[in-house]
Amino acid sequence: MEKLNKVAQISFLFWLMKIIATTLGETFGDYISMTLNFGYALSLLITALAFGVALIIQLSTKKYIPLAYWLVIIATTTLGTEISDFIDRSLHLGYTSGSILLVFSLTVTLVLWFRNFKNLAVYPIIDRKKEIFYWIAILFSNSLGTAFGDYLSDVVGLSYLQGALVTSGVIIIVVVLHYATRINAIFLFWLAFIFTRPFGATFGDFLTKPIAKGGLDLGTLNASIVSMLLLASLVLISHFQLNRKMKEIES
Repeated sequence: MEKLNKVAQISFLFWLMKIIATTLGETFGDYISMTLNFGYALSLLITALAFGVALIIQLSTKKYIPLAYWLVIIATTTLGTEISDFIDRSLHLGYTSGSILLVFSLTVTLVLWFRNFKNLAVYPIIDRKKEIFYWIAILFSNSLGTAFGDYLSDVVGLSYLQGALVTSGVIIIVVVLHYATRINAIFLFWLAFIFTRPFGATFGDFLTKPIAKGGLDLGTLNASIVSMLLLASLVLISHFQLNRKMKEIES
């Protein structure tokens, strides 16, 4: 079973990598659209193509390969940033309407997933069709998380650090509910997955935005490089752990 699985196992390392990947998605997405000044429509096209390439590579693999898997996660977080910004700034729907639209899209995806497979289990995933539902749900989750993070800062008026504290508080509550209650683990997973995105997004904004706006003014490129190096180190650790686990299974 382990040899056929295509996705990462849910663990502390998974969530740490997810948060760093979302920070990278936010800073790199802003680097493309704002720093390089490509605009939201062109940035959306570029990141959608990158997501498509990464997804094809991931779908073509026969087993879980950390590098291939996390490239798709990074692609979904970067594309999610562009989708959220495109909905707000190009379509002028605003972050509130954008969040509602993305909640609806995610809900429809999960309902169709459940109708096809009678469960929403995220590990292990072997079936190709189920994996496609998995990645669509992740894309909508990351897009929703971006929109909600921007909603907290632009609509509610929280600073980037305050937004990060609010979303981290929600994540802590989800962890407590997971260990202290019998609430469905799959429901809590998707809730945590959504809220780690605005945490990473608001933390990314905190790193890159001007000091006058409550940020550290590191710049989108510098913040992206730091996040990329951190994530690359964790991907290597994930590879080592997987290889050790496979050797234990074979022995």
